[in-house]
Amino acid sequence: MNRRSLLAGSAALFALGGGAARAQDLTSLDVAYAGSMGSMMEGPIKDGAAQTLQIAMHGIGQGSDALAKLIVGGSITPDVFIPVTPHPMMTVLTGGKATSAVPIARTEMVIAYSPKSKYAQQFADAAAGKPGAMPWWQILEATDINFGRTDPTTDPQGRNIIFALQLAEAYYKQPGLAQMVLINTINPAQIFSEPTVQARLQSGELDAASAYKIQPGPFNLPYVTLPKEINLGDASMHEAYKATSLLLGDKTYTPEPLVYYAAVLDASPHKDKATAFVNWLSGGAAPIFRKYFYDPPLGAAPLHA
Repeated sequence: MNRRSLLAGSAALFALGGGAARAQDLTSLDVAYAGSMGSMMEGPIKDGAAQTLQIAMHGIGQGSDALAKLIVGGSITPDVFIPVTPHPMMTVLTGGKATSAVPIARTEMVIAYSPKSKYAQQFADAAAGKPGAMPWWQILEATDINFGRTDPTTDPQGRNIIFALQLAEAYYKQPGLAQMVLINTINPAQIFSEPTVQARLQSGELDAASAYKIQPGPFNLPYVTLPKEINLGDASMHEAYKATSLLLGDKTYTPEPLVYYAAVLDASPHKDKATAFVNWLSGGAAPIFRKYFYDPPLGAAPLHA
């Protein structure tokens, strides 16, 4: 080996050693978040936390309600919890696992569709508002369409698409619209885990799916926007949204604002870093949120136990 090769090899080993040391210096932080946030959390948020806060983020992405129950039951013990809508966060707060939560972003309901779908052009025409285009809800009523959504018993988004369709019945004056699309509240043929729905659209397995506005973009998937009267994303419409409700088991649900909240869990062994992470999400990470189609949380107030 000549001198140049030896020096180059030594430099590479030094760089690797330094990199390993830096990695060891990062504080490990477990973050349980709504599955809809996966693309952003496991990409730029994870990278930004490492570079800005010296945090090695380890994410757990699932339905918000399911995560809340796991946290309260002690099955998982994350440092930070980030669900969508107030209900799952209040489950954790009233369960004595955290003291308060701050709003960090919001979104709205849309109908995402696959470019590979036989209905793709019809959805595109509906999204563009072309004269004579078939309405998005009428496309979804087709008997041979493969429509995807999440489980309303464990995930707020699973309930939110039902709320949106119920509100659409009154808005478009189409009684029975929700049943025509969903068939049943719990329809196994339509229900998938939240992290897999967009991938199924991408592959063409699904023609269309319920989605938050933040979800289709990272997958380069098109979507149809919905009027503010039914998309659950306009805080000024919150009282009007309450015109609908959903009974699941012995519990009645009503629509909640599609706001994402973040809380530091009381049992976190890294409270300083966890607090810094939540503070960064509420401020310094704003450009990342905007890039990934999240909107500011507007006038959403913090939540307390």
